[in-house]
Amino acid sequence: MATSPSAPVDSTSVSGADAVVAWLGELASPDLSDAERVDRLRVLEVLKGRACAVQARLAVDLDESQRAVHAAAGIASARRGRGVAAQLGLARRESPHRAASLLGLAKVLTREMPYTYDALAAGLLSEFRATLLARETACLSLQDRSEVDRVLCADPARFEGWGDQRFAAEARKLAQRLDPHACAQRASRAEADRHVSLRPAPDTMSRLSALLPVAQGVAVWATLGRVADSLISTGDGRSRGQIMADTLVERVTGQATADAVPVAVNLTIPDETLFNGGHEPAWVQGHGPIPAGTARHLVATALAKAHATLRRLYTTPTTGQLVAMDSHSRRFPDALALFIDLRDQTCRTPWCDAPIRHHDHPTPWRTGGATTGPNSQGLCEQCNYAKEAPGWRARPTTGPPDQPHTIEITTPTGHRHRTTAPPQPPPTPRAPSPYRLDLGFRELHLAA
Repeated sequence: MATSPSAPVDSTSVSGADAVVAWLGELASPDLSDAERVDRLRVLEVLKGRACAVQARLAVDLDESQRAVHAAAGIASARRGRGVAAQLGLARRESPHRAASLLGLAKVLTREMPYTYDALAAGLLSEFRATLLARETACLSLQDRSEVDRVLCADPARFEGWGDQRFAAEARKLAQRLDPHACAQRASRAEADRHVSLRPAPDTMSRLSALLPVAQGVAVWATLGRVADSLISTGDGRSRGQIMADTLVERVTGQATADAVPVAVNLTIPDETLFNGGHEPAWVQGHGPIPAGTARHLVATALAKAHATLRRLYTTPTTGQLVAMDSHSRRFPDALALFIDLRDQTCRTPWCDAPIRHHDHPTPWRTGGATTGPNSQGLCEQCNYAKEAPGWRARPTTGPPDQPHTIEITTPTGHRHRTTAPPQPPPTPRAPSPYRLDLGFRELHLAA
């Protein structure tokens, strides 16, 4: 059956599902006492756990079936199963990264932790708690992991009333008791996972996080705190948190003040917003939409320092969709790659919000696909590799030039999904503009 994000799967197409859907609707009847409402809330919670157990079993069966297909096709063992997590993500409306974690959890539950799986299937354990248990026992041998599984979940009454934190702590305590050496090694290997991440936050803010070894994290925190305490003692009017944040920016970027950051930031803003006080939001690459007034303030700050340049990105005058740029080479040149980044904003796979890492030809170059704007999509690394698995197809769909750029994806099972580029700010009706403005900040100036 063909599906797409804009045309979701009809759950009643599965045999017997229509009766279940109707029954679920009846559970929310307005003619209930509060006691009945509470009872039905519990019933629904039990059903969620049972549904997750069925999903886990189906995911494992899909993985095994697809691996068998790949083996029959003569694919190397290391590449068998590629693309299964991507199919699972499309079905569950999850990102491929999250789907890969769910597939890994499903394999652990069905093959190594039978008591945990049974508790999930009985609706006595949530998928999140099953994930906690699998995570805390990941470093153990199969025998020790099975023992933790038995002790904690053979009798679900044991963990009745426990919070998530206690549930994870009990699993961790048992793991450390069974194999303290493996747990110590896991802690030392965790340093390899250190990283820095950036996520959008409300009100045009961003959340910068760092996963560090404990000594380094404490040292960074203590240093920032000492600087803040020292400045406050001299009469600095900022709060302690503000000083610590500003100091972090200054120390990392090497600037004298926190409002001069030597990192390029692409800002796409409608000309009506920039010049005529319009209200259409702008878009900061890597962050998302920002209010029109904030965008104008950023531009004004840059212009005041006489460090501003401007690039026009031409669009259709009716909808504002970006016009394609073409190249005769296989590799997307820098200008076309930037065009794809600004058009797609994040990975084009449905439900995936990962940053764009690869610029891909939906119709492959090896089969005659051109290096053009229409035959392009921005993908994260995982999604780009997944589409190379057997049975995957992608193609750009043609249509009027003022329509959003659309890619149709077909999975090995024949399910079809459509992904469209995010809408661009529409031109103002009274003065249709043929372009958008892309402004890149470097040290709070705008660079091409």
